[in-house]
Amino acid sequence: MTHPPQPRSFGFAQDKPSTWSLVLILLLALGGFLRLLDLTDPPLDFHSSRQLRNSLVARQIYYNALPSATAEERQLAASFANSVGKYEPPVIETLAGYSYFLAGGENIAAARVWNTLFWLAAGVALFDLMRRVTSPWAALIALAYYFVLPFSVQASRSFQPDPLMTSAFVVGVYFLYRWSEDHSHLLSGAPFGDDKGLGMRSTWKWALLAAAFLGFAAFVKIVIAFMAGAAAIAMVLFTLGKDFWKSKQVWAMAFIMTVPALLYYVFLNQGRSTEYFFAWSLALMKLITGADFYTKWLAFLGVLFGLTILFFGIAGALIAPARMRWLLVSLWIGYVLYGLTLPFQMYTHSYYHIQLIPLIALGLAVVLNPLTEYVAAIGGVGRAPSWGQVGFIALVIAVIGYQAYAARSVLIAESFRHEPAFWSEVGEAIPADAKVIALTQDYGYRLMLYGWRRVELWPLATGLSETRNPDKNNAEDFADLTAGMDYFLVTAFGQLDKQPDLKKILDTYPIVVEGEGYVLYDLRSK
Repeated sequence: MTHPPQPRSFGFAQDKPSTWSLVLILLLALGGFLRLLDLTDPPLDFHSSRQLRNSLVARQIYYNALPSATAEERQLAASFANSVGKYEPPVIETLAGYSYFLAGGENIAAARVWNTLFWLAAGVALFDLMRRVTSPWAALIALAYYFVLPFSVQASRSFQPDPLMTSAFVVGVYFLYRWSEDHSHLLSGAPFGDDKGLGMRSTWKWALLAAAFLGFAAFVKIVIAFMAGAAAIAMVLFTLGKDFWKSKQVWAMAFIMTVPALLYYVFLNQGRSTEYFFAWSLALMKLITGADFYTKWLAFLGVLFGLTILFFGIAGALIAPARMRWLLVSLWIGYVLYGLTLPFQMYTHSYYHIQLIPLIALGLAVVLNPLTEYVAAIGGVGRAPSWGQVGFIALVIAVIGYQAYAARSVLIAESFRHEPAFWSEVGEAIPADAKVIALTQDYGYRLMLYGWRRVELWPLATGLSETRNPDKNNAEDFADLTAGMDYFLVTAFGQLDKQPDLKKILDTYPIVVEGEGYVLYDLRSK
């Protein structure tokens, strides 16, 4: 399939690939620069508990491979890693853990560099996918959204599996689209089932690459299976119709896409997968029955992406050329099904929407294409750019610049470099071998990562806890929850204020150590 006719370069002499290629390189450089700002700041800037959890798993991998690590360090690192929820295979954690050897020790920069590289590579695939149905200039403007949206910058560099999952997904969708294009071309000139010739080899290549990347994305984090599966079904039906089941390539793709994730999540990690399903899906499914859920979901998306841009992205899916329309609409259907399966996260966990960034960019490119065509047509061939074209280009650059500045400002707005020293101090304040229960941040992960101490957790008062147990008062179970504990540590004073009954109880116990930001109560005095 050939690319659609391209517009002149907003009035420049010719729409030379070197012109838009230079802009693409500049966007890649800008996207990389933004994600590598404040590179070594502790991973507390974006969903800290999730990034800390991955850091603890990476630490175990690093210390297991570190020749100079002591048996005690390895044991502690393993106990920390085993205490966190391991719902996905440690792919990005393994990459980061072994990269620590290059970084000279544990360093969050390793994970940020890896995820940045993945995001940039996916951006190249996304650009070529958009360019197959729009002009390079519409694709570049949409790609700028993918790179400089503040949420995109924060989420795509965070130490989580989601950036790698989304990047692999984008590349897989790109190859899937190429498979559909080449297969349609092959079918138009050869009978179905002809497995000879260059065309068939090309379709096999795209089929295997698409399946490998989509299957890997689902292996990294299973939630992408909704959108990956929807895209695969749509492209197969669009390309082959009702005779899809006769194609060996379809069965090969289905096998490669499903087996890795099936083996890990259903067989090797069945307990955790079942726990997650019942705790986060089944138990909270009641939320989808109320209109409030959908308004919260939409409002949350508006904060992350901007509702106008979101609606443009959806509109682009509806008006795209047939093949792209099938793909985009199927992806939106997969996203909605995914959201209905994990309702609580849809308006509380921003990183659960990271896969919408490339999807919105694809639809945005389609919507922008007529506009860029019109701007390109203002001037004549061989003439200097008109004032209208110059003004439009200046406006686009200004918007991209503003968004890039906003993304940069979010990253450097707050420094967390003091946190490791603070938590190290808290860890040293706790007597050796003491049994401690704590009202603390991030499930105690900060204390484990920086203070090398593990504590039992006092329940937090959160929106999730209120949703699950609206009438629960944990202070009534104080004796049971603290049985066998020597000390009660408080570092989350905002949480303590939300639990006044607990605060009254703790006031009856003596304080062993009190520092700036923490208090340690002695539970052995009674």
